[in-house]
Amino acid sequence: MQKKQMPAGGAMDEAVAPRAAMQTRQGNAGVLALFAATAFLSAFLLFAIQPMFAKMVLPVLGGSSSVWAVALLFFQAALLIGYGYAHLLMRHVPATSTGFVHLAIALVALITLPVGLPEGWREPPGDPYLWQLGLFGVAVGLPFVAVAANAPLLQAWFARSGHPHAKDPYFLYGASNLGSLIALLGYPFVLEPAFGLTALSRYWALLYIVLVVAIGACFALVRRRASAAPVSEQAAEAVPDATPTWRDRLAWCGLALLPAALLTAFTTHIATDIASAPLLWVLPLALYLLTFVLAFQTRLPLPMWLLLPLQLAAVIFALLELAQVKHDKWVLTSGAGVAAFFLAALVAHRTLYLARPRARYLTEFYFWMSFGGVLGGLFAALIAPRLFSEVFEYPLLIALSLACRPGVFGQPAASTKNELIWIFGIFAAGLLAIWQGPLLAARYGYSFGEWGTTPVIALVFAVAAVALWGHGARQLTAALMMFAAVVMLPSAVKRGQAQRSYYGVYRVSLSEGDDFNVLTHGTTLHGAQRLRGLDGKLISDVTPGTYYYPGSPMAEAVKITQARLDAEGELGRFGVIGLGAGSLSCYSRKHEAWRFFEIDPIVVDIAAKSNHFTFLANCQPKLDVVIGDARLTLAKEEDSSFDLIIVDAFTSDAVPVHLMTAEALQLYAKKLTDHGVVVLHISNRYLDLDSVLGATLPLVPELKGLIVSDDKADGSYAQNTSTIAVFAKDTLALDAYRALEGAQDFHAGGVSPWTDDASDILGPFLSQWRRS
Repeated sequence: MQKKQMPAGGAMDEAVAPRAAMQTRQGNAGVLALFAATAFLSAFLLFAIQPMFAKMVLPVLGGSSSVWAVALLFFQAALLIGYGYAHLLMRHVPATSTGFVHLAIALVALITLPVGLPEGWREPPGDPYLWQLGLFGVAVGLPFVAVAANAPLLQAWFARSGHPHAKDPYFLYGASNLGSLIALLGYPFVLEPAFGLTALSRYWALLYIVLVVAIGACFALVRRRASAAPVSEQAAEAVPDATPTWRDRLAWCGLALLPAALLTAFTTHIATDIASAPLLWVLPLALYLLTFVLAFQTRLPLPMWLLLPLQLAAVIFALLELAQVKHDKWVLTSGAGVAAFFLAALVAHRTLYLARPRARYLTEFYFWMSFGGVLGGLFAALIAPRLFSEVFEYPLLIALSLACRPGVFGQPAASTKNELIWIFGIFAAGLLAIWQGPLLAARYGYSFGEWGTTPVIALVFAVAAVALWGHGARQLTAALMMFAAVVMLPSAVKRGQAQRSYYGVYRVSLSEGDDFNVLTHGTTLHGAQRLRGLDGKLISDVTPGTYYYPGSPMAEAVKITQARLDAEGELGRFGVIGLGAGSLSCYSRKHEAWRFFEIDPIVVDIAAKSNHFTFLANCQPKLDVVIGDARLTLAKEEDSSFDLIIVDAFTSDAVPVHLMTAEALQLYAKKLTDHGVVVLHISNRYLDLDSVLGATLPLVPELKGLIVSDDKADGSYAQNTSTIAVFAKDTLALDAYRALEGAQDFHAGGVSPWTDDASDILGPFLSQWRRS
């Protein structure tokens, strides 16, 4: 019997086919891993360079909030430039040459590394805002733009890689934001404390070189695969898709704008009206990045049918919390704010993901998304402080977040007129309720206790928002009327007489019983003046209160210095960093020279030019004040010219780190006379600053020091407890302070010293938590 002959090579083909399939799967897995790792590293470097360089410029520009606002604006604008460059590159350069152009730019950026302050940029002019933008542009502009462009470029290249997931490469944006999130959380808690700015700058440069190599590998792989792709695949790629319309572009821009603005507004709100713990900005920014990680995936952890009701509930609850005037439920208020912010950003970014175009329009999509982010940052960081005297942008953006839900503006043209009638009706009824509601409640004797009528009126609009489910525009209007009630009637964000600058919100208000005029900055008391005596009658009293009352550590420091000067027959020169309500001026004597250093002109207006406080008018009518950051203005003073320097420049409970580093202490020592003393007010609810200064002191051998704690104050506006750190070049100058009640040596808290190169916040936070 004749055997059936097998085709030539048949057995070999059967063996090769599975092996080839396996190699293809392994190759695809390798491509995916390479692109994901490169996207991760790129985002990590992007978010590491931002706090690193911003921290480098603090000793030059000072520690005001405007420095961070302008820095954030620069990085958002540079991100937009990077995305715009990536879009133009992919549109106008052949796909097989884009990598060569990008690699050339990335290599040119190497000339600016390692990151540092360039020569000729060491002294800002009188108005430093444009100067700061120029400094950032010269120092980190080129490498930042080169790294920023990687996110859209990598996804655009991956779309041409022939990988099974190439048709929808947006998931790589999730990997990018995961890298951003790790850099954000790792920088203040791990990277800077472990390495310091100088070493980190060198390590960033080395990782940048690694990134350039990885980018080259990604491009080489895609170029090889593209040239080997079958003609049918290349032809399929060339088939035109529906071109994005201007309506699409506006939607991308708006959906990115609102979460970006809400990020800044929410951070400002919690720092101003809830708490001002150091590094509080990390939580909102981490949540913001997490929403990108979750939203830019094929499947959302929460289905939209559950996410949308949760967001509506969070928005309503947050606005109701803001509508009340009772302020002792900060945990509930902050929890409501976190939920509303996180869910609003998640819904907006998910809607953005669902509105994404086909991969060929990917770079344009990211350009408009970035443009929206810049507009949001501009509004919340620079425009809102000029428009609103308080943080009204936060409830406004919370209400507007309902506009980011799918289908809100997707009504058929036939129903537009009917929809406009509904919106106008809700708006008119809402204004009438806000205008007449409190009057009617008072006329008919309705009282709502400490809560007031505002939350009751807001609750009516909340019920309307729930009842209008399925009608997005009407629901949004009801939420906006809740916002109107919050900002037009007394509420948690509308109280006292407020003034606002880039440095925060200052409120002057009456204490309970109308006994004191009180100045607060954010959540912290910054001065108080008695208006009524114990008998309830109006009085004119210039006795300093709060932390400065007679017998307080700071008052004792002034008296000790004055006693020494009297014994030596000297006139004396005093420097005070931080004006506040001007309380300390009432310890001055006619023959003494007192100079105040204050960063914010609004504080000078409140203390010296308003009728709220009369300390300066009565005690130092010819005020000698220098406007600007004290680290910069004090450096211009004559050496060995101050007998006493008092540093009391905290912004709410946020710590001006650059005023407490070894370099700052060296500056104070340089400005002191031989027997002079510097006093730092270090009362803080969150950080163990005692241990920080104890660890930093050995780096400044010319100074010796101790701390003085006051626990005997009664805690009223007339007397507040406080802790000061006292430093002197002469050990004998400290003897008088050692005799004070509460004097002791610095604690050994096991924390790291603070320098301009590195300042650990986590260690002092944990040390304070353990001690408390």
